[in-house]
Amino acid sequence: MSSPPFGERPGHVRVKPPGPASRKLTEQLREFESRNITYVDEDFPIFLSRAAGANVADVDGNVYVDLSAFFGVAATGHSNAGVSRAVRDQARTLFHGMGDVYPTENKVALARKLCELTPGKGEKRVIFASTGAEAIEAALKTAAIATGKPGVLCFTAAYHGLGYGALSVTDRDLFRAPFLRQLGHFEQRVPYAYCFRCPLDLQYPSCAAACLDFVRRALDGTAGAEIGAVIVEPMQGRGGEVPAPTGWLSALRQLCDERGLILIADEIFCGFGRTGRWFACEHAGIVPDLICVGKGMSSGFPIAACVGSAAIMDRWPASKGEAIHTSTFLGHPTGCAAALASIEEMQTKRLVARAAKLEAFMRKRLGTLRTQSKGKIGDARGLGLMWGLEFVRPDGAPDKERAVKMMREALQRGVLLLTSGPDGNVLSLTPPLVITTDQLEFGIDVLADLIAHD
Repeated sequence: MSSPPFGERPGHVRVKPPGPASRKLTEQLREFESRNITYVDEDFPIFLSRAAGANVADVDGNVYVDLSAFFGVAATGHSNAGVSRAVRDQARTLFHGMGDVYPTENKVALARKLCELTPGKGEKRVIFASTGAEAIEAALKTAAIATGKPGVLCFTAAYHGLGYGALSVTDRDLFRAPFLRQLGHFEQRVPYAYCFRCPLDLQYPSCAAACLDFVRRALDGTAGAEIGAVIVEPMQGRGGEVPAPTGWLSALRQLCDERGLILIADEIFCGFGRTGRWFACEHAGIVPDLICVGKGMSSGFPIAACVGSAAIMDRWPASKGEAIHTSTFLGHPTGCAAALASIEEMQTKRLVARAAKLEAFMRKRLGTLRTQSKGKIGDARGLGLMWGLEFVRPDGAPDKERAVKMMREALQRGVLLLTSGPDGNVLSLTPPLVITTDQLEFGIDVLADLIAHD
């Protein structure tokens, strides 16, 4: 029997990571890169050399099953053949463009496709970007243009990016503290509907989404009149893989309608099939006014977008020859080609339905893992192929040390994971949507063994 292709194999470690080649490259990188960027210690980093499907290899020949999809990006698998081919063909024809002056045909095609795919049936408009943070900036500006109000309501544990507008609505002192005096301070922050650590010590759904009262009080407060928009992740990513209760999201949509507020859904991480729907907000049946997408949209090429209803987007003034919001790489033709190919792969291979089908498998296996952990895992939560294992101490406090230990030890066994959450105590499982069940079993079996022997 022939062995499976590289992208579908279990992990295999030949040399204890990081191996000698990775260590040598680390020393070289230290000479040239800002020390703020790449974390370095005795176990990190490994240097990657190639990837396919749900597998990655390092420069020392070790192979890892990737349960991160590289921050959720590799939705259709690493180095997907269709996406790679589209990038190659476009790069040979017209690699770069002039997106806000002389556009390309595939910019039109991708804008049309995004308007068709995103929730809502009315006319829509698109603002392209290179990164998710830029898409958030476009949404924040759109809300200010449309409402005439600078204020934005945001949530605890949120991560929207690190550009100054996005950073204002991101919630973590690590990112914000050094730059507080340069931020605009237009945001108001209230607790997210984080059921495992409910700020009201209640239980969903019997709580009737009582934490929405935090939103109401902020809107009724002294600065509430200046709030024109609410920005929310229907499922928090870097905040710890926390799905918002559907009833809470529905009530938030209704509240925005009642108050005339623009609802911005940040689906940069949780969109494009990650949760078993094209967009996570569809689980609650809501239609946001603006939706920000990126990451899995192109399966690897840097491109993102803010998509919104025409009624709101058309509040922007028409260009008179100088756009007041644009960028050099807006609507990049090679990025558009990658995104169109990635979307086609998702549709033809039914990857959204596949993520939905694998949800039951993940729920059962990770639920069992939580039970077998004897209290080390306080919560196993997720949707589709976006899951978080929250590690806790005996008193329920976040256990970052154990989560990090599991991540490090899993790497030694051929499984690539990341931690998340405001306290860094959540193991994040967001594999490529093409991952095989054998690879998932391999990764979860490694975790189960590590926890059992911890």
